[in-house]
Amino acid sequence: MSAPQVLYFTDDDAANRLIAADDLALLVGIVLYQQVPTEKAFSGPLVLRERLGGPFDATRIAEMDPDALEAVFRERPALHRFPAAMAKRVQAVCRHLVDHHGGRVAGLWEGAADAHEVMGRLTAMPGFGDYKARIYLGVLAERFGVRPAGWEEHLPDWPSIVDISGAGDLQELKERKKAWKAAGGRE
Repeated sequence: MSAPQVLYFTDDDAANRLIAADDLALLVGIVLYQQVPTEKAFSGPLVLRERLGGPFDATRIAEMDPDALEAVFRERPALHRFPAAMAKRVQAVCRHLVDHHGGRVAGLWEGAADAHEVMGRLTAMPGFGDYKARIYLGVLAERFGVRPAGWEEHLPDWPSIVDISGAGDLQELKERKKAWKAAGGRE
């Protein structure tokens, strides 16, 4: 399976291309994917990259002055509903990548014996519980072909961005998720 050219998580073509092409951008989108609409979370990496200028990599973000990074997140329009907390979270995830995976996002799955090990690596990151880890692994498996042994058992069993494969799927997902929650579904 080849990597997609676009992930249809936002209404912005440039943001969709970036999260499909850049491992760190997708991971940052996953970090931001809480208490904001999907489009806001996954357009955040493009805005962050533009505001930072220069290279967009985990080492650079990990080594930034925390106050300077927070200011980038707070710049209007803010990158997230909770810009200070998310600036800290993104920086902590980048530090984790630097400290444990040589700054490489692919280190989260490369060399892993199975999906259980990948899930362990994902949930070891700051702010990544089972929910985010399952969504991220699902996106990696379904859209990028990262399928360590046993990956299927870790797929989300609720409507999620893992189900988005084309333009228009985001709106359909929102409707399915709303109906699912109304029927008593819980993530």
